[in-house]
Amino acid sequence: MRAEIAMKRIGVIPGLSKSEKRLNGLSRLLTCRDLWYRAYERIAPNLGATTAGADGQTLDGVSLPWIEDIISKVVTGAYQPTAVRRVYIPKPNGKLRPLGIPTVADRLVQEVIRTILEEIYEPVFSRHSHGFRPGRSCHTALTHIQKVWSGVKWFVEVDIKGFFDNIDHETMMALLSRKIDDKRFLRLIKSFLTAGYLEDWKFHDTFSGTPQGGVVSPILANIYLHELDKFMEKWMKEHDKGTKRAVNPEYHRIALALDRCRRGSLRTEAVTEEKLATLQARIASLKAEQLATPSTDHMDPEYRRYRYVRYADDFLVGVIGPKRDAEGMMSAIRDFVRSLKLEVSEEKSGVRHANDGTRFLGYDVLTYTAETTRWISTSRTVPYKRRSAADRIALSVPMERVRQFCTAKRYGNIEANCLDGKHRNGMLHSSKVEIATQYNAELRGFAQYYALAWNVKKRLAMLQCIQRSSLLATLAGKHRTTRKAIKCQITAPDGEWYVTTSDKEGNAHRMKVWKLSHLAKPNPYDARLDRTLKSNLSWSRTDIIDRLAAKTCSNCGNTDTVVVVHHVRKLADHKKKHEFMEYIKAARTRKRIPLCKDCHDDLHAGRLRDYRNRAKKEVESRVH
Repeated sequence: MRAEIAMKRIGVIPGLSKSEKRLNGLSRLLTCRDLWYRAYERIAPNLGATTAGADGQTLDGVSLPWIEDIISKVVTGAYQPTAVRRVYIPKPNGKLRPLGIPTVADRLVQEVIRTILEEIYEPVFSRHSHGFRPGRSCHTALTHIQKVWSGVKWFVEVDIKGFFDNIDHETMMALLSRKIDDKRFLRLIKSFLTAGYLEDWKFHDTFSGTPQGGVVSPILANIYLHELDKFMEKWMKEHDKGTKRAVNPEYHRIALALDRCRRGSLRTEAVTEEKLATLQARIASLKAEQLATPSTDHMDPEYRRYRYVRYADDFLVGVIGPKRDAEGMMSAIRDFVRSLKLEVSEEKSGVRHANDGTRFLGYDVLTYTAETTRWISTSRTVPYKRRSAADRIALSVPMERVRQFCTAKRYGNIEANCLDGKHRNGMLHSSKVEIATQYNAELRGFAQYYALAWNVKKRLAMLQCIQRSSLLATLAGKHRTTRKAIKCQITAPDGEWYVTTSDKEGNAHRMKVWKLSHLAKPNPYDARLDRTLKSNLSWSRTDIIDRLAAKTCSNCGNTDTVVVVHHVRKLADHKKKHEFMEYIKAARTRKRIPLCKDCHDDLHAGRLRDYRNRAKKEVESRVH
C-alpha cells in the first residue's frame, strides 16, 4: 500500500473511533512499508535495541530485506511470534518483578500494532488516564491531583494483584472486538498474548496476562482498564452532588454578631468611651473566633465530590464526603474489578484519611491546613484578613526513597548524617568528564522526578552533600590525590564546580557539576505537540532508512551487496584504536551506521582498519 493512501486511511481512524463505529480493513494497513519503517525508527533508539530475545538476535545487523521478509509473513498470515525471554528485575520494595523480553522481530511487529491501536483508542481514552500515552506522564497525573483535589477528605487506595500477569485473554479480545471488525488483525494480537515465555530455557504457556516489557503491552493494559475509567466517570456523574457547600451555621452566627458589634461601635452621642472600648474588644474576640471557624460545612450531606486518576494499573480515588461514602466507593470498585476477572489485594488496599496521606507514583500525597492568615487588599475593598484554604494537597518526597537511591548508587551511608561519601571503584578507569556526567545524570534525574514536591530541596539536601562528597572521592581516587586538592581544582570563583577537559586542538571546555539550586519546576504539559504536526513529523522519511535504501556502505562504498545497520553500543566495546573509530565516535549520538555485511562482520571482529574518503567527508560534515 502506498504511503499516501495509508496516511489517508489512518487519518480517518480517530474520527471513526469517536463515532463508535467498528473499524475494518486494518490488516491491509500492514502492507504499508512506511508504517514499518516508522516502527523501526521508534524502537531502534531504545536502550534495549542491543538486548537479545529468546532467539539471541538484536537490532544490530537489521537490513531492508529482513524487514521485507517480516512484512511478507505478517501479510500472508505465516508470521508466528516467539516466546518471550523472562527475566526478573528488582522492585523498590526489594521484591522481583517479571519482565518479558520479546525478539527483535516481535518488537517490530508489536510496534506496528501499537501504532494502529493508538490511532483507534487515543481519541476515546479518558482524560483521567495518564499512563503510557502521548503528552502524558507521571507528572501530569500528579499535577492534576495537586491542582484539582483540594478539599479531599478520604483516599481510596486500590491495588490489583499482578495486573499484567492476570489480564484475561478472552475479556481482552472481547473488548478489542467492540472497536475492531478485522479478524486477521485480532488474530495477530491474540497470537502475541498466547506466545508463551521462556524461563531458564523452559517453555511455559500463557493462559492469561500480557508480558511487562512487550511493546504492545502498555496500550493493551490501557484498553483493558478503560472500562474502569468509564465506570468511574459514570459513578462521578451520578454521585457528585451540589454546586457548593452550605454555610457553617456557627460561622454565620459569628458573622451576624460581628456585624451588630460593628454597627454599634459607630461614634454617636449615645456611645460612651467605655462602651466603645467594650465593643472593640468584643469585635477583636469575634474576629479571632471567626478565623478559627470553618466558613462552610465540610460534612454537608448535600455536597459530594469524587476524584479519580489512573496511571497504568496504579489508580487513586479521592472522596469529599464522609467515610461511609469512601467505603461504598471501595466496595463498588472491588466488585467492578472482579467483573474484569481481576482481584484486589486487600493487604495493600483500603480507605486512608487524607491527612495521613498515601503513596502514589512514588510521592507521598496528603492534605494539610496551614494555620496562617494573610492580609488581602484590592482596589475596591478595604484590607481584610483571610486564612489559608483547608485540606490543600501536598506532594512530598518519601525519605525511604531517598535512602534507597543513595544505597543503590553507592554514595555512602545517608543514615550516618555525615559528608563522608564513598568512592566508586567501577568508575576509576573512566575519564573525569564521564565520571562527572554520570553523577550529574543520576542526581538530576532523581531530583527532576520529585521536582513537584514542596520539600524536594529540603529532603535531597543531605543526598546532594553525600553525592558531591562521593564525586570528590572518586575523582581523588582516579588521580591519586586528596579530596581537598580536587575540590580546589574544580571550584570556580562563582562557587560552582566545573570539570575541565581539552580537545585535540588544546581548547579547554568546562562542564558544570549539577546541584539542587539548578533545579527548575517542570511544566508537565510542555511535551504536548499538536497532533497533526506530530503525525507529519513521524511520517517523514528518515535518514537511516534512505541510506539503507541507497544500498551504499558508509565504510567501503560498496553498492553491490546488502547493507545492514550497525548499532553502536559504546566506545569501550571496541578495543583497537584505528581511523574508523573516529567515525564511530562522530556517529555516537546517532547510534546507527549503515555498513555492508562484510564491513559489519569485520567491525565486530576488530579487522576494520580503513575507509574511503566519502566516509571521512561524511564524518567531518557531522562534526562541523
